[in-house]
Amino acid sequence: MPNLKDLKTRIASVKSTRKITKAMQMVAAAKLRRAQDAAEAARPYADRFNGVMASLAASVGTSDSAPRLLAGTGKDDVQLLVVMTSERGLCGGFNSNIVKLAKLKIEELRAAGKTVKILTVGKKGREQLRREYGNLSIGHVDLSDVKRVGYGNAQDIARDILARFDNGEFDVATIFYAKFNSVISQDPTAMQIIPAAYESTGEEDQGASTLYDYEPSEEEILADLLPRGVATQIFSALLENGASEQGARMSAMDNATRNAGEMIDKLTIQYNRSRQAVITNELIEIISGAEAL
Repeated sequence: MPNLKDLKTRIASVKSTRKITKAMQMVAAAKLRRAQDAAEAARPYADRFNGVMASLAASVGTSDSAPRLLAGTGKDDVQLLVVMTSERGLCGGFNSNIVKLAKLKIEELRAAGKTVKILTVGKKGREQLRREYGNLSIGHVDLSDVKRVGYGNAQDIARDILARFDNGEFDVATIFYAKFNSVISQDPTAMQIIPAAYESTGEEDQGASTLYDYEPSEEEILADLLPRGVATQIFSALLENGASEQGARMSAMDNATRNAGEMIDKLTIQYNRSRQAVITNELIEIISGAEAL
């Protein structure tokens, strides 16, 4: 059984930890509001952009004049997986869930005889993936010095990916990130960005096809917009990741604060019982000594 001094030291230590986790929870809550607003503000633009691109892609189809970013290379032998995680930890299972989804995809592709290449965005994903798949890594994007992710950061990542595609380094590119739903819910998501896979939105796309005449041709417009589309999808993923990270960290720190409080209560009860036992023993020794005299 630990003595009173050890218990007192441990209680003080847990109280200090609780102060830290509470502060981190409050900071994450403040950052979450900004990150959530940014992610939600970007969704209408991304949805409308994807709708227009889906309409253009449907009109072009698989014709010989279709841009390479849309038509692809005609094969899927080499797959590039862009795994986006956070630069910092202490955010529960946020990073692990994204990496887990990426690992499942890696094993699925390798079982099918495909060549897999990995590009990581965020230190935590790189640390987890290099333990098993370090030989598959072809690059890393460090955003640790970026306080607020902007479209320029997405453009830099998109340029790197597009340059690799133009050089024939891969056939298909997929990004992995977490889509923000709420503070306690973030969905790990995989989205193919090369070749471009824009889903039709039904009535909206039909309206776009009938209301707009494109000049110059759809092929030329797509050739100009597709690189921007890659950057837009990456930017949306970065914003979703940012909101998901802060939501996960806020939830994790709240749980840690609650657990620390429960541990303090248990240790305090144990301390009081031990102190009472010591006092009782001292009183017994005093009484026994007095009776002996």
